[in-house]
Amino acid sequence: ILAAGAALYLAIDYEGIGARAGLPNDRDLIIGLALIVLLIESARRALGLALPVIATLFILYSFFSESMPEIIAFQNASLSKVVAKLVMGGEGIFGVPLDVSASTVFLFVLFGTMLEKAGGGKYFIDLAFSILGPYRGGPAKAAVLASGLTGMVSGSSIANTVTTGTFTIPLMKKAGFPGYKAAAVEVAASTNGQLMPPIMGAAAFIIAEYCNLDYFDVVKAAVVPALASYVALIYITHLESLKLNIPPTPRSELPKFWPTLVGGLHYLVPLGFLIYQLVIEQRSASLSAFYATVALMVLMILMDLKSAFDKKRSWAGAIKKWFCDVGESLVSGGRNMMTIGVAVAAAGIIVGIVTLGLGGVITDLIEVVSGGNLIFMLIITAIVSLLLGMGLPTTANYIVMASLTAPTIVALSTDMGLEVPLIAAHLFCFYFGILADDTPPVGLAAYAAGAIAKEDPIKVGVQGFRYDMRTAILPFMFIFNTDLLLVGVDSWSEAIWIFLTTIAAMFAFASMTQRWLIKKCSWIETFGLLASSLILFRPSLFVQLIEMSRDQWRGVGLVLFALIYLQQHFRVKANPA
Repeated sequence: ILAAGAALYLAIDYEGIGARAGLPNDRDLIIGLALIVLLIESARRALGLALPVIATLFILYSFFSESMPEIIAFQNASLSKVVAKLVMGGEGIFGVPLDVSASTVFLFVLFGTMLEKAGGGKYFIDLAFSILGPYRGGPAKAAVLASGLTGMVSGSSIANTVTTGTFTIPLMKKAGFPGYKAAAVEVAASTNGQLMPPIMGAAAFIIAEYCNLDYFDVVKAAVVPALASYVALIYITHLESLKLNIPPTPRSELPKFWPTLVGGLHYLVPLGFLIYQLVIEQRSASLSAFYATVALMVLMILMDLKSAFDKKRSWAGAIKKWFCDVGESLVSGGRNMMTIGVAVAAAGIIVGIVTLGLGGVITDLIEVVSGGNLIFMLIITAIVSLLLGMGLPTTANYIVMASLTAPTIVALSTDMGLEVPLIAAHLFCFYFGILADDTPPVGLAAYAAGAIAKEDPIKVGVQGFRYDMRTAILPFMFIFNTDLLLVGVDSWSEAIWIFLTTIAAMFAFASMTQRWLIKKCSWIETFGLLASSLILFRPSLFVQLIEMSRDQWRGVGLVLFALIYLQQHFRVKANPA
């Protein structure tokens, strides 16, 4: 009630607050302080201690900065200045992230919740098993596909893990996967679900605002790395099934493909409509999500009326069920959004303090620590993102790291003669914030999957991070090779070529990390796979050694990968044992 009253005061007296910009009166200070304290307490209740403690430390830092070592000191801020920045302006709590979350993200969260309530989640799981289940290691491959489909509209790695893992982890264990590996596959797949457009863990819309890009441009930049990451994870599960000698699952135990596909085609209608609105009509993300949600509500009532027509329930019962389902979806969507909203608002405290002057200090500090070396700076950013991600939700982690390091990455790369787009720096921060969800010792998604599999969550997290190593290498690659983000790529043929060579690079890198292709790789083959993946990921590096075009070097990488594969193929054929 107190928080609502404080927010209501800001809404009612917004003209007076605007007129007093930067000079809040006593009433503004009291209301502003109350709002900050209540927000920190809300974050503690919803998210735990990490984010509230960090936000509080940043506030205290702004008051006592001059007492800090010279390298991290700036001018102390007064109470009125801090409150004005955090509460009364547009760079603190009520900044771009909260604005985007309230106006756009909520509609996508509601759409995903409503689709799950309608039965779309179960349909995606059944469809994934009908497609990939019959192949070697099928349950694990199906788990990856199901998590990817669910992650497109979920936006939460933990929710994705619980939703799909409840079905997929027991099936993977039954197929022959050890419990900790089954859980790790689900964790890796679910955390990567936040990479998948259109929602991308609620960050896609915030990235668009920060980078001053159209939402479609963000999706375009994110789609190749996201798809490549998922295809590579399916490939990793294939390698694991070869190592464990897991046979294919009998088709009799799996849902049939055509009946499954046709039986749930109606679930694809609102998704297709959403994509049509975003891509073809080029409508705003919020309007597209609104129309898609309305279309989904119409679909839900048609499904309920059909059940009444088939005499499975009365007409009145069908209408009542529709109202109940929509009401439960609204409640569930609101609860899911509450966590995102509180996280984003609390992260706004940190962003506000950064804009007070801390940002320049941290930029200078990072440059000093990294020695002006871009690689070292990227490694520092990755490590800090992983550490922050142990206590912060993905979106909040991204907001903090992007405000601290993204401009510095771009500036430092420019000094080195590299043209790194701002979106590449933002996606770099975003990727490592996601990877924190399966990084020990915290890794919340690993704890959720470990509980389902009845395995040690630390062991699950370690294995999950091993599977996610191919995702960890991607951000470094698209910083130095912006082709992966389709920056400056205008033709479909070039985009497809980049996608295929990226897939090959991910396969080579995954085989290298697993030391397995058709059979266990020798050390020479392992180094050959590493060379192949490096050539495919960053051909421009090798152009400086031997003057060939980047596409020619990509061809060299593909040939090297193919030669290693053929060598193992003929060796196995000559000696099947």
